[in-house]
Amino acid sequence: MKTFRPTRSRVTALAAAATLPLLASVAVATVASPAGGVATAARSWPSTPDGFAALPGNGHGATTGGAGGQTVTVTTQADLNRYVTAAEPYIIKVAGRINISPKGTELRVGSNKTVVGVGTGGEIVGGGFFLKAGVSNVIIRNLTIRDTRMPDDDPGDDSYDYDAVQIDTADHIWIDHNRLTRMNDGLLDSRKDTTNLTVSWNHFVENNKTFGIGWTDNVTSQITIHHNWFQNTNSRNPSADNIANLHMYNNYLQNISGYGNFVRGKTKAVIENSYYDTVKDPYYVEAGELVQRGNIVVNSTWGSGKVKEKGTAFNPRSFYSYTLDPAADVPNLLRTYAGPQANIGN
Repeated sequence: MKTFRPTRSRVTALAAAATLPLLASVAVATVASPAGGVATAARSWPSTPDGFAALPGNGHGATTGGAGGQTVTVTTQADLNRYVTAAEPYIIKVAGRINISPKGTELRVGSNKTVVGVGTGGEIVGGGFFLKAGVSNVIIRNLTIRDTRMPDDDPGDDSYDYDAVQIDTADHIWIDHNRLTRMNDGLLDSRKDTTNLTVSWNHFVENNKTFGIGWTDNVTSQITIHHNWFQNTNSRNPSADNIANLHMYNNYLQNISGYGNFVRGKTKAVIENSYYDTVKDPYYVEAGELVQRGNIVVNSTWGSGKVKEKGTAFNPRSFYSYTLDPAADVPNLLRTYAGPQANIGN
């Protein structure tokens, strides 16, 4: 079914305006972090995830990516492909822009890999990544992944399956501090029985289909989505189908034309301290259960009959500890810290 996309001239202008504070944040000084990460001003960025990606499961421990393996720096598609597909663990640093050919190619990432951009300059242009069934322990971090749109596929983006990141029944995955934009299909697809996934501090911007979760009848997935900026997008922000436990907090949805957080199937979802500005149907549940608390909604409306909460879902704190930022602080926080950071990957 064809879906509506905002005009590209409008979303491009809005995205450009919003980029100014992000660019300004790059020059902030780096200081040491006692936790072993790095800090931008008062923010510390640890090298390991929180949420469900930090928990053992499926016969695997917490997500560590390529830790313990060799660290390599890549500047070409050939070298990037060589290391992401290798059997051995690697920490792969992307230095600068890598153009992917043919357009739309999704590089196959194997288990026990970290792919991280060096500062704000690491870019994957014209392609993305694919994690197939059985892959585990992968970190994709601090990258800009962009530009696989096909003009002949407007407006629905149905013919070319060109995602930034597609995950099919993989586990222990951390998607962190990336900017994903202008892809012909999804920016991020968590498909089938992918589990122990944490998606944090990303900037999803200027796209038709944003972040789809589902494509399975099983209800086994456990997913944490926090501190992400969804800006100038249409649908799937995310669309969440058949997830055993879905925890979303401190996300910022801005200028969303299709719908916001959509809870489907047998999903049990908790949404906390998020901020919705100019969003059609900010959050709602058709089936499953949805608990929402502490959220701020401005300049937004729900369609007739939309159900905003239902059931008791689950208690995220029974799985892991976390700290909520005040919902009122979320827009400024994510304008500054979502997407690639100058002091990650160096």
